[in-house]
Amino acid sequence: MNAALTVAVVLTVALGAVHSYLGERYILIRLFRRPDLPQLFGSDVFTKRTLRFAWHITTVAWLGFAATLWVLGRGSAHAGIRVVSIVFLLNALLTFVASRGRHLAWIVFLAISVATWLGAPAP
Repeated sequence: MNAALTVAVVLTVALGAVHSYLGERYILIRLFRRPDLPQLFGSDVFTKRTLRFAWHITTVAWLGFAATLWVLGRGSAHAGIRVVSIVFLLNALLTFVASRGRHLAWIVFLAISVATWLGAPAP
């Protein structure tokens, strides 16, 4: 893999880590202290969980981009497509767990994961 892609991978991983840490520490925690968050399903718990997983799912996506860049940079399109499938599976699991199955995006993420996995060309 060339140096430019290595730098891109390292920066993408760092971006994801910093995004999750600083977002949790300086944005989400402060936001959740507000008394005027929308109440869905009877309380603001679903709103808080949705905001939290939506924030951190971005980090999962960026780490997936880093892994995809890494395997594509090493010349494996098959592995790159498999990484994309795994990232969507992780998104499905994170969405399902964080929302306790109430946010239906997990179904779409899972369908994308399965379709991507099945659509990967033979190695």
